[in-house]
Amino acid sequence: MYTSFCTLDSPLGILVIRGDAEGIASIGFGGEKSDAPASVPPLLEEAARQLAAYFASARQSFDLPLHWHGTPFETRVWQYLLTIPFGETRTYGQLAGSLGAPGSARAVGTANSRNPLAIVVPCHRVVGTGGKLTGYAGGLWRKEWLLRHENPPTQICLFDELEGQECRDFLK
Repeated sequence: MYTSFCTLDSPLGILVIRGDAEGIASIGFGGEKSDAPASVPPLLEEAARQLAAYFASARQSFDLPLHWHGTPFETRVWQYLLTIPFGETRTYGQLAGSLGAPGSARAVGTANSRNPLAIVVPCHRVVGTGGKLTGYAGGLWRKEWLLRHENPPTQICLFDELEGQECRDFLK
């Protein structure tokens, strides 16, 4: 068990980041804001900085050494999750097929649910058939928030001179 941790207040609630000087072992939702131990490895502080930049829309990927523990299949799934680009999704079936295990969508879903590194290993980018939001250990509302954060809906301008043109962030 990793005893070093730090917390980050995020739009999705408190994130607890655990690990050591060698790697990040877990990032999870929940918990209460608490003071980190007197000595926090710089790597955990870097993880918190990168996550804060992600939430501020200043970062789309992470550059952190990860120390996950799982079965060989879970590890394959988590490695694949790292290849899903920011703002894109895959279905559980697509993921299973890409892993050379067609028909194992449920096993992929189980591996997804055991992902210890929320957000950094983007299991939120895996959706059900037809884009249906299904299964997220942090709660479906968080999954929806993350997907909208990564791919905000495009707005249509309502003014005559801009009619029909796409507008992003027009109403900010």
